Amino acid sequence: MMRAHLCRMARYNRWANRRLYAAVEDLGHEAYFEARPAFFGSIHGTLNHILVGDRLWLSRIEEQPTPQLELDRCPFSDLASLNDARRIEDERMIKLTDSYDDRAIDRAIRYRMVTRPGEAETPLHLCWLHLFNHQTHHRGQIHDQLSQTDVPPPSLDLIYYLQENE
Repeated sequence: MMRAHLCRMARYNRWANRRLYAAVEDLGHEAYFEARPAFFGSIHGTLNHILVGDRLWLSRIEEQPTPQLELDRCPFSDLASLNDARRIEDERMIKLTDSYDDRAIDRAIRYRMVTRPGEAETPLHLCWLHLFNHQTHHRGQIHDQLSQTDVPPPSLDLIYYLQENE
């Protein structure tokens, strides 16, 4: 049951990201990079943060060394290369969630925190749920930033994904 949920969420994640990026692509360069009263300063900064967060959590999920990334780092300076990287990570998430069996998702993952010292241990399925929740949270911030522009923010509700895809 949980495995099926994670697989569904990985696909929903890709769907929501594609819809959001399509809307963002309709912005002009100025509006895309415009400083806004948001935690990561702009739509561009927030999209980069989501990708950085994903890469941190995916390294933990795959039990790889945590990359040295600051949470406010912008590894991509333009939307096109950021969109390419986003698509790669979304496909990576789908492949990973599809590869699990039911027992695999219950194992604990040990990792080092970025925001505080020390190690943590969390069941794998909860790491995934955190990753998806983190994305949803920040996509909501971008949705709000888009509402301050001439580009209407897309509907990103899970229920719409389910109605279109299942």
